[in-house]
Amino acid sequence: MKKIVLGSLLVVSSLFASDVLAVVNGTKITKAEVNALLAPQRVTYSQLPPQIKQKVLDKVITDALLIQKAENSGVKNTKLYKEELDKLKKQLAYRVFMKEKLDSFKISDKEAKAFYEKNKNLMKIPAEVKASHILVKTKAEAQKIIDELKKVPQNELPQKFAELAKKYSVGPSGKNGGELGWFSEGKMIPAFSKVAFSLKKGTFSLKPVHTQFGWHIIYVQDKKEGGYQPFSKVKKLIVEQLKLQKLKKFVADVKAKAKIEYK
Repeated sequence: MKKIVLGSLLVVSSLFASDVLAVVNGTKITKAEVNALLAPQRVTYSQLPPQIKQKVLDKVITDALLIQKAENSGVKNTKLYKEELDKLKKQLAYRVFMKEKLDSFKISDKEAKAFYEKNKNLMKIPAEVKASHILVKTKAEAQKIIDELKKVPQNELPQKFAELAKKYSVGPSGKNGGELGWFSEGKMIPAFSKVAFSLKKGTFSLKPVHTQFGWHIIYVQDKKEGGYQPFSKVKKLIVEQLKLQKLKKFVADVKAKAKIEYK
């Protein structure tokens, strides 16, 4: 039993030892400390390439040496140090106080739901269509393609439309079978958008659609109805917004009660 315990302690000890990346004048620099410094870059020390690891570690070592030098220099007794420390204390007190104040506000489901209903227009999800098109230079060309598409069985339409787009379309999407992907109203030229959103899923425009680019045949592959973001999905954002509103009111009240003299 003693051997097992001793072995376990040795393993744990070696694991902790492996987390120490350097020792600077007796002060250990750990992987956890370096990872904390790398956190804004969303990367860990272990994920870095070897040459970058060395550079990062060298920078941390240099900083550690200079911190040691600064702490032993007597700088803490200087007037400038004390002034700067006082500023930092005030800033820290401000940040902690404001965070705690923000966290102290409680928003009920009733409040959040009321905000949701009042501002529902901000939660809109626009209707969208997924479409393809064939762009040609003349109305006659477009009409000829439409006449050809009218003869195609419904189940073969997607494939046939893509083939004709690759063959005839002068637009950049032609090589991709005319694919335009999903788009909402207002994302396309009005004349084009109006027809696209009037078509039913799986149908194409029976008349050529004219824009400044030429003549289009539009095929709607799919449609998504517009609506509103469900309350459950935006509740967290609403709660944060209402807390900020309460914090803003708190700040305004503090200012209103204060004696302020402008000179």
